[in-house]
Amino acid sequence: MPDFDYDLFVIGGGSGGVRAARIASSDHGAKVAMAEEFRMGGTCVIRGCVPKKLMVFAAGHGASIDEGAAYGWQVEKGRFDWTRFRHRLDAELNRLESIYTRNAETAGVTIYHQRATVADPHTVVLADGRRVTTKHILIATGGTPFIPEPYRGVGAMTSNEIFLMDRLPASVLVLGGGFIACEMAGILQGLGSSVTQMYRGQQVLRGFDADLQDHVAAALTQQGIALEVNTDLTALEKLDDGRFRACDTQGRERIFEAVLFATGRVPNTQGLGLEEAGVVLDKGAVTVDDWSQTNVPSIFAVGDVTNRIQLTPVAIREGHAFADTVFGGTPVKVDHTNVPSAVFTRPEAGTVGLSEDEARAQGEIEVYLASFRPMQTAFIGTDTKALFKLVVDKASRRVLGCHIVAPGAGELIQIAAVAVKMGATKDDFDATMAVHPTMSEELVLMRKPTR
Repeated sequence: MPDFDYDLFVIGGGSGGVRAARIASSDHGAKVAMAEEFRMGGTCVIRGCVPKKLMVFAAGHGASIDEGAAYGWQVEKGRFDWTRFRHRLDAELNRLESIYTRNAETAGVTIYHQRATVADPHTVVLADGRRVTTKHILIATGGTPFIPEPYRGVGAMTSNEIFLMDRLPASVLVLGGGFIACEMAGILQGLGSSVTQMYRGQQVLRGFDADLQDHVAAALTQQGIALEVNTDLTALEKLDDGRFRACDTQGRERIFEAVLFATGRVPNTQGLGLEEAGVVLDKGAVTVDDWSQTNVPSIFAVGDVTNRIQLTPVAIREGHAFADTVFGGTPVKVDHTNVPSAVFTRPEAGTVGLSEDEARAQGEIEVYLASFRPMQTAFIGTDTKALFKLVVDKASRRVLGCHIVAPGAGELIQIAAVAVKMGATKDDFDATMAVHPTMSEELVLMRKPTR
């Protein structure tokens, strides 16, 4: 048996990689090292979920102030202080990064704060030239924002840079229709920017349930975002004064202070040496089996770098399962069905299970849908509506999908996901007593199918 420097070397210090390293080391006694070329915590902690959600909170307070005034509070609304928020955000991310580093080191993981690449199935090369041998390699380098080829190098932002802005721009063009684009459009509008969101597709949030798509799109428009679907850029130029000139397929030419590309993410595999080591990639994504193993037996991959579900909790579950399987002697497969997710627009959108179209393609279904103005905002004349939708298999009565657009939908869908994952039926929902007065009671009060 060869004598390796480590039992496991993890490339990437994000959520999935850190979980795998910690469990392999602390729970299963493996000798583990990790390399992270940027900041510990990865996309979620440093430039994704965490800073995004904090910006969502900040953006929502403007509407809360207006709502408070409508309820009778005497308030004076000023402008949002981006600089003050940015300093506090930086401090929080620094704190979280130190926690990720400390937790890994406490678990016995050796951390190399530099880039690492794969030389062969058992060798990793560090940026400083050192070569490290390892029995197993785990690729957990996540994803990176994608900018279409004609516009790379123009100087526009991606979701990586938006948290690093020196100031809040007066006008922003957000390109894209996915959840990052919709979230960032809502955040920037809520903080005081004038926002135009441009998407080449027919409707935002492609892949989500159609009613949820339409509901979110209507909310974005109602908030004052200029949502332009079936529209794409034809040219983008950065002017001498730092602003951008944008031309589109509708023949318009407009000036924006800032441009944000939220046009998707791609696996972060470029230059890692994977193909040279014989690892099969599919459009840049690492191809793995149910055990997160590549075609090269000693190399594994988890998280957004693979061609599975790009969500932080999924990466964490995959990392933990990998460690238990390879080092704990307990084979664990991750179940990627009925994974809940949320889009943090205003109001939020939450979803789990099949969309109506997906379910209908599998068999006969019933759809239960309620759309209404919540009590809290209806009282003050706000037109924003909530949406609750259940997709039900007609024969078994099993709930195949649940879709919610409402304040706190991210919290609500987590609870609903337990029921859907357990295989709850519509009759189980009907037998559950309502909590009144709440929005979520609609989940157990929809008696007759809408279609």
